[in-house]
Amino acid sequence: MESYRVLALQMTCHAVNLAADRQEARDLMQKSINRLAQQIPVSLAFIGSDCRLIVLPEYFLTGFPMGESFEVWQDKACLEMNGAEYESLGKIAQKHQIFLAGNAYELDPHFPNLYFQTCFVIDPSGSIVLRYRRLNSMYAPTPHDVWDKYLDCYGLDGVFPVAKTAIGNLAAIASDEILFPELARCFMMRGAEVFLHHTSEIYGKERAPKEAAKISRAVENIAYVVSANSGGITNTALPASSTDGGSKIIDYRGLVLAETGSGESMAAFAEIDLAALRRYRHRPGIFNVLSRQRLDAYVESYRQSQFYPANTMLNQEVNRNHFIKTQQETIEHLIKLGII
Repeated sequence: MESYRVLALQMTCHAVNLAADRQEARDLMQKSINRLAQQIPVSLAFIGSDCRLIVLPEYFLTGFPMGESFEVWQDKACLEMNGAEYESLGKIAQKHQIFLAGNAYELDPHFPNLYFQTCFVIDPSGSIVLRYRRLNSMYAPTPHDVWDKYLDCYGLDGVFPVAKTAIGNLAAIASDEILFPELARCFMMRGAEVFLHHTSEIYGKERAPKEAAKISRAVENIAYVVSANSGGITNTALPASSTDGGSKIIDYRGLVLAETGSGESMAAFAEIDLAALRRYRHRPGIFNVLSRQRLDAYVESYRQSQFYPANTMLNQEVNRNHFIKTQQETIEHLIKLGII
């Protein structure tokens, strides 16, 4: 497929933080999926039958933990890898013959004491064809926190997965990971053409760091960026419109093709022209930054540098204080080295 349309569906997140128990939380998630099942066909009817990819906001089913312990959040908000929620989302993808990309908190039997924030893509058959665990997070476990074991389980391509599909080579980026150029670069080196950015962020008229980063990741990797933001978060003490608006599609030249305002919206849709992207990547010249990369020149500098340490959650009792404590220790380490 040389071209198709994509939708960054800006939907309200109905959080589960105030749910009394696991069952109430699951009921809230299913209601969100039911709303999605209504919004998608109406959006497709408006956009057209060539809309083949829909990208959903960050943690669209649950919201994020607000002080809950690991055990409580695991029980209340985390999906099982083959759970009922994925099955329900798979049926939506099957019914409408679309690729459906989302983000959720997820359990992994290899790491029973933890959970991961996971980006996923479901194909038109209802199967999960991409599962990426967020690698850079401030307050959630990541594969890097259990690095050695995670590599044993999934390998490096499991850390940086790229799904090669009929609608191009897809990779996922979660929230403020868009600020980490190395992540997108690792996906590009595995062939990624379309970055699926699931986010829940402050949006306003002034361009924030994430906004600049979205354009930068597109240009420096000659790739599309599809960024889906929340249309607000309800059922928490957080003011509902704190993360609301600005879902957008950016092309491989850094041009914003579509962008929406606040509230629930299907206005952020645009064409993904894979043929044009590939022609651009194949054309010699100053703007072909991929072919001008001298990656080997940077290898030794990265090898000699250690910032945030790996394996800090491997075989250890962890709690919410772990994250800020480890970051503070990292800052002190960088000060001693004279880096900052």
